[in-house]
Amino acid sequence: MKIGIVGNGLAGVIAAKTLREASPEVEIEVFAQEGYHYYPRPNLIEYLAGKLPYNRLFAFPESWYKERRIDVHLKTPAAAISADRLEITTASGEKKAFDRLLLCEGASAARLPIRGIDKKGVFVLRTLDDAQAILDYLPAHGETAVIGGGLLGLEMARALAQRGAKVRVVEFFDRLLPRQLDSQAAGLLKAWVEKMGIAVRLSTSTEEVRGDGEVSGLLFKGGDSIGASTAILAAGVQPNIRLAQDAGLTTDRGVVVDDLLQTSRPNIFAAGDNTSHRGRLYGIIPASFDQARLAAANLLGQNKPYGGTVMSNTLKVAGLHVTSVGTVNPEGPGFEEIRKEDRDRGIYKKVVLQDGALVGAIWMGTKQGAEQIAKAVAKRADVARSKNTLLEDDFDLGLL
Repeated sequence: MKIGIVGNGLAGVIAAKTLREASPEVEIEVFAQEGYHYYPRPNLIEYLAGKLPYNRLFAFPESWYKERRIDVHLKTPAAAISADRLEITTASGEKKAFDRLLLCEGASAARLPIRGIDKKGVFVLRTLDDAQAILDYLPAHGETAVIGGGLLGLEMARALAQRGAKVRVVEFFDRLLPRQLDSQAAGLLKAWVEKMGIAVRLSTSTEEVRGDGEVSGLLFKGGDSIGASTAILAAGVQPNIRLAQDAGLTTDRGVVVDDLLQTSRPNIFAAGDNTSHRGRLYGIIPASFDQARLAAANLLGQNKPYGGTVMSNTLKVAGLHVTSVGTVNPEGPGFEEIRKEDRDRGIYKKVVLQDGALVGAIWMGTKQGAEQIAKAVAKRADVARSKNTLLEDDFDLGLL
């Protein structure tokens, strides 16, 4: 059997790895947009911060692919696919036919409708080339504005500050990490970030990147402005679905798949940030990993269903550990929220219950118990009897 994989990000490479582990005979070809082998995207942050050297960016050496007979075509993006012939046409016009296809094109950085974003000095961070371009530009343009106070924006702000840049974060919503935190936790995080010397501006809509050819500042709705010589857009991603659309596959915001991660056309599957399952786009590493492994199994006919992934994010900003998992800002009746805060130690814990079941948690300021609480949320552990002591430091979360 010959399997063609479009994309060599996390989903594409984990799928290839899983295919080889399951079948010594299957032929695997991977078509990559970039000229580099797979690197975990979080490594780009540490590379920006100067904490990770170039040669440690990559997940596997080139020999790893050769030993496993995974044929990766670097700098060979797929320009089109044929759903009928199961054929990939590369950007150079070469055509290759397969028995089954897996689309793992991921996503691209979202481009906001802001005037002037094409000016020199405006960057996004999605690829290694993006990171290198920022590092090349930064030394002479250190006054940096990061537009977006989500996970990526805060991690980039931290990394650039460690490089010596003067950094401001501009967030449209009224709090940082609006998808992962509640107002109380976001307030603690803001104070922590500001202790690093990173200025934070909330409830601010950026209307224009100012400058005569090069960035000189930002103009906000209402007329306020700030000076800046570098602007970083960190406002989410857009799933890459053009190939699927052009091939006639069903799409919404992503490539629509069923529980076997098969698209609307036979023998074409999808996994990762470009994938819409039950109307949901995940955009997180655990989901890409889960989908890739199950898609690989189903490419081989094993019929293993994907039931979804519990939303979970973990980051570290200025030494502050933050874990957010499941439903953390519940809406509607039937939910119970329990909180505990130790402001002196910078610790905040919150759990969300629904009919006694644990459905969400925020764990900030400590790693202790974070992994266990995430697992408990994933299995909707019944904590009705222990809810009053659940957040105490001496509570054994391993019992959940």
